[in-house]
Amino acid sequence: MAPTATSGPQYAKDEKVLCFHHDLLYEAKVLELKLQDVNDRKGPYQYRVHYKGWKNTWDDWVPQDRLRKFSDENKELAAALKKEMDATRKATAKSSISTATKKRGLGSDLTGSSARGSEDLPSAPAPRQGTKRQRDYEGIEKEEDFNRRPAIRLFIPETIKSSLVDDWEKTTKDQKLVPIPSKTPVSMFLHEFREHELAKGISNQDSDILDEVVQGVMEYFNKSLGRILLYRFERLQYHDIHDLFKPGRALEGKQIGEVYGVEHLCRLFVSMPDLIAHTNMDYQGVTRLREELSKMTQWLSRDVNFRKYLTHDYEQPTQAYIDRAKDN
Repeated sequence: MAPTATSGPQYAKDEKVLCFHHDLLYEAKVLELKLQDVNDRKGPYQYRVHYKGWKNTWDDWVPQDRLRKFSDENKELAAALKKEMDATRKATAKSSISTATKKRGLGSDLTGSSARGSEDLPSAPAPRQGTKRQRDYEGIEKEEDFNRRPAIRLFIPETIKSSLVDDWEKTTKDQKLVPIPSKTPVSMFLHEFREHELAKGISNQDSDILDEVVQGVMEYFNKSLGRILLYRFERLQYHDIHDLFKPGRALEGKQIGEVYGVEHLCRLFVSMPDLIAHTNMDYQGVTRLREELSKMTQWLSRDVNFRKYLTHDYEQPTQAYIDRAKDN
């Protein structure tokens, strides 16, 4: 996206800021600032920053979109991104040790890993070459190009991880259902998250990016729910609800995201890395999307929002539903 016009610099000389360097946010100080294009007085600025605790040789001119205000919320985001990076590094190291162990012929028992069935905790399935499901996603690439795409590590707070486990147990083991239509649907959550972000007084450029992300998440949810986000026991419920979207029925003209709730959106969050990896987004775009999605999950994990959007009152379906679900 091309930068939109601004009324002036968003950051001042000597201001304490947070600055992106690769995937992480670091505390920094603005040393100088100037227009990126001296002939465009309304254009974006660039800033020379000094990273706290780093040598002066690391001082760098950075575009405005790499800087964030030094707010408590952004400091929380910085800490969350670092935590997720550390976890990823540990997992990578463990995977390397596991691979080396297997090559030495010691078997997989030493790693403590175990295979799960198809009703595992929610994650995006590996795309199968040539399937209709794979072709339905725009921008999907050939398998040999997959590894060249930038990876996305999305921060999922512990409260949401715990909720996903509870959701899985209630649905697959206890055979209960999330109440649909939801009292707090995905559309409501995304709208209120957007309003929360806009209330910070963000720039026009950040506002445009926020709108793109919110609309994109809604579109992904609408397309993904019936394909990869449902457990087997929920599919009959989805089929019954889907009939209500037909002309003349109760949900005519609505989108899936206006009916299903955030329980299912959390499943999309953990599937997002695999889905994004199959798009044509460049590294900069992936990094910014990761930041916005991390803000979204972090905002959801706040106690007041967590209790508002995630239900603990799953429904007990009728015996007739249970019998029909077994036949499907």
